Amino acid sequence: MTEEDVSESRAGSAAGSAAESPSGSPAEKAPDGRPVIEVSPAVHKRLTTGLGGFTMAMAACLLVVLAIYAITPRSNEELLPTVDYGAQLWAMRNDAPFTAHSPEGLPAAWLPTSSRLHGMGSDGEKPVAWHLGFVTPSDEYAALEQSNEKASEYVPRMTNSSKVVGTQQINGVAWTKYHRKDKKANSLARTLPDGVSLVVTGTASYEELTILAASLKPQSKKDAGLTPSATPTTGP
Repeated sequence: MTEEDVSESRAGSAAGSAAESPSGSPAEKAPDGRPVIEVSPAVHKRLTTGLGGFTMAMAACLLVVLAIYAITPRSNEELLPTVDYGAQLWAMRNDAPFTAHSPEGLPAAWLPTSSRLHGMGSDGEKPVAWHLGFVTPSDEYAALEQSNEKASEYVPRMTNSSKVVGTQQINGVAWTKYHRKDKKANSLARTLPDGVSLVVTGTASYEELTILAASLKPQSKKDAGLTPSATPTTGP
């Protein structure tokens, strides 16, 4: 073999080696001439299935949440916020210029939902008034309104009417009945000898208003040092 043949043989071998990949297979090139990097099947699977695995995990978590939601007991009943009117009752017992009246023995289904005082601390310059509102067992509204304001002005304003429709005896005492049709307002009113007016009024029926009126008891000032219950004294 001549020296020229040996040179050609070596050149061919080098070209063949350059055309093969490290594993002995021919190396592939991208269309732009860059070499293509090959990875093992396991690495390829991790690179291409990562998003899919994450999606499947999230879907499984969502299914668990939906299952828990489906088996969790729920109530469609609206919970009414109730109020603690003990502080207002204490203030009326202690500071009002008249003997306050408060419900005692109301059934537990009567829920107190509002309580407001007016005129306290005015040194007698303004009438004192106490509003106490309830949701009744029939899901209607009933309120106790009491004040030492002039009865001829206070009662018509609280009853939304100046038209008397009758009287009703409650615990041996006559209460005056009022009704305003457009507001669906029923009312029972009574003015005490000291000029204080008691009014029970609302969308509740006269039967329920009678229950509220019958429960009213005078609150003695000798008990003013006691902190009254946050809710009415309940009966059976």
